[in-house]
Amino acid sequence: MAQENLNPFEIAQRQFDTAAEKLGLDDGMREVLRYPKRQLVVSVPTLMDDGSVRVFQGYRVQHNVARGPAKGGIRYHPKVTIDEVKALASWMTWKCATVNIPYGGGKGGVTCDPKKMSRAELERMTRRYASEISIIIGPDRDIPAPDVYTDSQTMAWIMDTYSMTRGYSALGVVTGKPLELGGSAGRREATARGALFCIREACQVMKKPLRGATAAVQGFGNAGAIAARLLHDDGARVVAVSDSKGGLYSSRGLDIPRVLEHKENTGSVVGFKGAERVTNDELLETRCDILVPAALENQITLRNASRVRARIVAEAANGPTTPGADRVLHERGSFVIPDILCNAGGVTVSYFEWAQNLQGFFWDEFEVNKQLERFMKRAFHEVLETSRKHNVDMRVAAYVLAVARVAEATRVRGLFP
Repeated sequence: MAQENLNPFEIAQRQFDTAAEKLGLDDGMREVLRYPKRQLVVSVPTLMDDGSVRVFQGYRVQHNVARGPAKGGIRYHPKVTIDEVKALASWMTWKCATVNIPYGGGKGGVTCDPKKMSRAELERMTRRYASEISIIIGPDRDIPAPDVYTDSQTMAWIMDTYSMTRGYSALGVVTGKPLELGGSAGRREATARGALFCIREACQVMKKPLRGATAAVQGFGNAGAIAARLLHDDGARVVAVSDSKGGLYSSRGLDIPRVLEHKENTGSVVGFKGAERVTNDELLETRCDILVPAALENQITLRNASRVRARIVAEAANGPTTPGADRVLHERGSFVIPDILCNAGGVTVSYFEWAQNLQGFFWDEFEVNKQLERFMKRAFHEVLETSRKHNVDMRVAAYVLAVARVAEATRVRGLFP
């Protein structure tokens, strides 16, 4: 087997190129849309608890702002690189366009291991990082949000730091904030709930009832744990889950509320009684109706794609499937709900939060979830219609739809000067 290129930004560009070819974009437009508009690399010196100073590497990339302010999360992870952030920023551009919200794409990250840092160290690092990127973020320019190993508290620190430099409370500078600081009801569950709405629609397409269907969820973090609970509540039998330390399998179905309690008490799903232990790789190859990759990118590759047996692959993570694996899954008849559609619930409710902040008028959770379902179902069927029109899989269809929207906005705006 030929060596597969797993560079995330080159994968993102290949996905864009496929759509650009389908659309017949001219070379000039392709050059404009292939590359990030801005890339900021910063040093983040941080005072550690033992009195020493460590310097972390931080990034913020704005891929495209033709349709509105840049939007995208911030992740803390030991393997964060500039190419990963560039890829994630470009995926955000296409994701926002897929669900047709008025944002461009951005992303940020700090190369660190948050599991080995105290809360005080994380706060000091976050505030320094926020001050370093404050020159390009803002409610009308670039709006960060939580991502891998960041949460509402991280966003509160960033919002406060930015506000202190401006002299007023700028609630709209980030989304995914605590409710007490202008956060939106329903935001914490939004990514998983948006994925659930897509899975429901995919089950109808595949003529497979969700109630009684078997599901496996890789990644038991912000998105995966909630997705597992929502699938369980909808009557699916969740047979496998995993986190960074390992996974669980039970053919009878896992008691997800108890698994959540175990994870809360121990920090991992590993050790839960009454289930077999499996690896993350084994989970991806589990016999199931629905597979939800909700961890990191490049999980389904040419190495294992032929052993993925799920009928529906719902990408709650960003970039979990490589282009080569995509072809294999398509040839084997799997229905892949691509990341730029499947996990767009998070950015959609972030849009709702931002709009609420700007208006100073807040919705209840029922209204948020009702509007989220409307946006996700509309986007799903627009992508499905594009798929059938062009006779392509759902990923190519999502990119064709999204790239066409961004290209048209770029064309209408023209070039300055």
